[in-house]
Amino acid sequence: MRRVLHPLWVLLALIFLAEAWLWDRLEPVVARVVNLLPLPAFKAWLAARVARLSPAATLIVFAVPALPLFPLKITGVWLLAHEYFISAALVFIFAKLLGVGIMAFVFDVTRSKLLQMGWFAWLYRTILAIREWARQQIAPVKLALSRLRERFGTGAPSRLIQRLRRRAQSTR
Repeated sequence: MRRVLHPLWVLLALIFLAEAWLWDRLEPVVARVVNLLPLPAFKAWLAARVARLSPAATLIVFAVPALPLFPLKITGVWLLAHEYFISAALVFIFAKLLGVGIMAFVFDVTRSKLLQMGWFAWLYRTILAIREWARQQIAPVKLALSRLRERFGTGAPSRLIQRLRRRAQSTR
């Protein structure tokens, strides 16, 4: 049974790592945007307000920014229902990137307060553990791909195509 589920676990690990990768990549981008826009003042203001809140109230501050993204997702569903697939995909991608960016910004401000709640600290550690588990699931796949790249080099696909073309032309 474990063998049958292995591809499913690898797929779940890939999805989880894609989310983690997005988070890691967008956090510095959000930091740069904060520095470009008048957001440092907003971040300082928000941090001062969060410092006075209880951890439970801080959870509301953390969760509320996700609400404005809901209409975007509804728009994406509407576009899908009306078979505007490319537009729907673009809306979903935009909502995802915006959501991760906003959550990274807000989490940076609220992290210390949120981690004061035992259940949240446990959840945070669990997510970090799942992330490590996902990396371990993907490690053999990455290693195999790395070995293939070493074996065939970076131009392997084009060399393979050229070889197939020559073979096809020689049989004519």
